[in-house]
Amino acid sequence: MADINDDQIIETMTEDGEVVQFRLFDIIEFEEKEYALLLPVETEDGDDEDEIVLMRLTKEDDDYLFETIDDDDEFDRVSEYIESIDDEE
Repeated sequence: MADINDDQIIETMTEDGEVVQFRLFDIIEFEEKEYALLLPVETEDGDDEDEIVLMRLTKEDDDYLFETIDDDDEFDRVSEYIESIDDEE
């Protein structure tokens, strides 16, 4: 997995229009696509989730777009790949 600077904050918008901030933890390549591992940034009330969020990266011109993985099969394959990397380390 790539080394990523902890200062990279990503803002995404939920379906409800709420802006959510994530810290970019890592980027992996799998089946010729890139995926981002994101950690939720601490909320105003001090709570943060220990859950890592997985999103697909696509490049549009010079910008990267973070997309939700709607295909359950794709999500499962990528998750299993990430777990196999963790097991090897």
